[in-house]
Amino acid sequence: EPDVTIVSGLKDMVVLEGDDVTFRCQVSHENARDVEWKLQDVALQNNEMNEISVEKGKIHTLTLKKVTEQDIGTITFRVGPHTSTA
Repeated sequence: EPDVTIVSGLKDMVVLEGDDVTFRCQVSHENARDVEWKLQDVALQNNEMNEISVEKGKIHTLTLKKVTEQDIGTITFRVGPHTSTA
């Protein structure tokens, strides 16, 4: 299996409370496995508050919906041994 690397990392975002915010990270290969999103070292799951998806096979996106003050912190995207933070 090829080593998947991060081609384009996360960017810091400023958002108003109650708004949605989307983070994007592009990887080098499609169908990357061992992918994880975290907020403050807590793994995020796809649910009504967090929308996790993959666009065009290589662009992994995380949308946090209706953010609150508790959502302030570091977002981490990890694929294998590679990470990007914002």
